[in-house]
Amino acid sequence: MRVLIASAPHADTFGYSMPPPGLLRLGGALEATGHETHLEDLAFRQAEGSLGEGDQVFAEAADLLAAQGPMDMLGLSVMGATLPAALLIAQHYRTLQPNTPIVLGGPGATGIDAAILERFEAIDVVVRGEAECTLPNMLRRMAEGRDLVGVTGITRRDETGRVIVEADRPQIKDLNELPAPAWHLVAPLSAYKEITGENEGLVPIDSGRGCSYDCSFCTIGRYWSRRSRCLPPGRLVDEILQATSFAGARQAYLCHDLFAANRAGALDFCAQMEQRGGGVPWECRARVDHLDLEILLAMSAAGCYRVLLGIESADSSVRRANNKGTKDDLDPLKVLDACAEANITPILSFILGLPGEDSAALAMSLDMASDASLRAGVNLSFHLVNPQPGCELGESFAGKTRRVDDIPPDMAVGAGESPLERDLIDTHPDLFSTWHQLPYGDERLQRLAKIAKKLPVLLQRYPRCFALMRKHLEMDSLALFWAWRGTERSFAGFVRSQRDPLLDDVLAWEEAQIRQAQEPEGTSPAASTKDRHPVPRGEVLRVNHDLASLGPQCLEPAAVPTHILVQRAPGALTSTRTLKVTSDIARVLETLTGEHTMSQLESEHPGLEETIQQLAAAGLVTQNSA
Repeated sequence: MRVLIASAPHADTFGYSMPPPGLLRLGGALEATGHETHLEDLAFRQAEGSLGEGDQVFAEAADLLAAQGPMDMLGLSVMGATLPAALLIAQHYRTLQPNTPIVLGGPGATGIDAAILERFEAIDVVVRGEAECTLPNMLRRMAEGRDLVGVTGITRRDETGRVIVEADRPQIKDLNELPAPAWHLVAPLSAYKEITGENEGLVPIDSGRGCSYDCSFCTIGRYWSRRSRCLPPGRLVDEILQATSFAGARQAYLCHDLFAANRAGALDFCAQMEQRGGGVPWECRARVDHLDLEILLAMSAAGCYRVLLGIESADSSVRRANNKGTKDDLDPLKVLDACAEANITPILSFILGLPGEDSAALAMSLDMASDASLRAGVNLSFHLVNPQPGCELGESFAGKTRRVDDIPPDMAVGAGESPLERDLIDTHPDLFSTWHQLPYGDERLQRLAKIAKKLPVLLQRYPRCFALMRKHLEMDSLALFWAWRGTERSFAGFVRSQRDPLLDDVLAWEEAQIRQAQEPEGTSPAASTKDRHPVPRGEVLRVNHDLASLGPQCLEPAAVPTHILVQRAPGALTSTRTLKVTSDIARVLETLTGEHTMSQLESEHPGLEETIQQLAAAGLVTQNSA
């Protein structure tokens, strides 16, 4: 049969920088069972400008799908954020291809499959769970002219229009049975990278499925029946090496949420990746309580450079109230120190406003984020709660949540913004609570939204200044944030207003790091060494404290006049390093303004050329052409 599968459009830059891994796998399954399969990544089409803007997107998307000719089935894959767009596209497509059955699938339909069919005639079937077996079974029935009675894993209508929820389909036990992803069905990966302009070259890998936990704010555990399965280690290595061989690919992104939940399997994968991977870099997602120094070192040796960790809250009672499943004495900072030792960058994710979180619990989480930011390379991500359909919060707060116009939902980036989508969301609030906030007062929601937007950026730019200000003003992070916001100054201006010598030194240091992180890499060619204009590779600062001792455990550096050189770290896009230099070297570096060639400097300061060459060999000087 002739089948078209598509992902609904959105404008989340992270999402459209990569093809949809689930549909790549499903496309492989459909082709393996003999079906002529076509795949449209509508997020990619929207990003390249093929679908227009606003309400125009849905008709244009339907036209693009219909232009592929008559199909025996259209399948639309949705997340919670893209469900309204998919429904609007389906309605347009139905007018263009009235005889094509339209099937909906993906996590966005979790718990609301029957309601979707009851309210939206354009949708004929909703597939629940894994479609790799369910869709071929459906298509076989359709090709034979038979009805769908008894097809497991679907929700459908009978001949009278009554909605029927068929029995669940057993999950695939061994993911090694899955077909290879059908990369040939999507645009080249290099085309995705051209659209975003990003340099990472991430390529998605369907590395595992499911989650054995039931966090109150997440649908994943329930969607996969609280079961987690991983692609076998050898097979995963094969797929990573294949995907990262494509033009435009540089790093692999393992999409499974629970790397290292199966510790033995994770270590086996790391060993094989180290042996066969040839240094291919990859990143993953994991729980803090699944990681320790042993496995992080194995991950690093295998090419892992970044890991996303869901902390959610520093308060154990909040985590417990929301079924996070971590021990009360969990100390994420120890894992961060292990990440640093293994040279892996951690991304810490916090959820603000979870049920049970009072001001003290919120302050505790923000203090942990501040403490974490003192570790080199840590990234921070703050989110507000969105009680999506199908998760515990969506059920327990059903009918009580609401959309707040000026607080965009965290889980719906780039979707739900057009008038047609807004009308749909407001008409069916129980289906689209992805756009809702918990029933708190407007003031509390606005304050949480400001913290989520401003504080992670602040902590990643000025981590030491913020920590020192906590100590200087004897405030927790929550109180300090609002004290700063109340001044209506920049944070740097707020720090300077304290007129504290140590704060001034640290501020100058962190501002230099910000500037150096934005400096381009490389040097310009010159006709000869004599024609080059030597300049410091970095920025020289004279400070009155030994800032090298200002680590996570030490906020009282010695008051010693020191010269430091702040420079961008080699090969990194945003990281910097700081070197202590002697006063003699500092004087030489300060002489190199870039206004004079090497020959001019040598004529004015005989013997300086040799010193500059030594500094260049040590990585302290670069030589540019005019």
